[in-house]
Amino acid sequence: RSWRGTRPRMSGVVGEEDEITRNANFQIKEQKVVVDELSNLKKNRKVYIQQRNSNIFFLADRAQTLGSCKKELDNMKKDLQEL
Repeated sequence: RSWRGTRPRMSGVVGEEDEITRNANFQIKEQKVVVDELSNLKKNRKVYIQQRNSNIFFLADRAQTLGSCKKELDNMKKDLQEL
């Protein structure tokens, strides 16, 4: 039998853990892109933050936003290591 392209699963729990890990890795990659984009912005560019559960955006400080995004990325990496 050829197993190319498919992975046998032992139980549903393993599949759930794989899905959680994949989701966490995806979110970390997204956050890295956000940090890179903020890092490469020119000093005079404006940054807006979206209000949660809303379509409203507020003007934000670029340096402060970059710092909070880096902190969030670090927390996401720590959480992934704990999985």
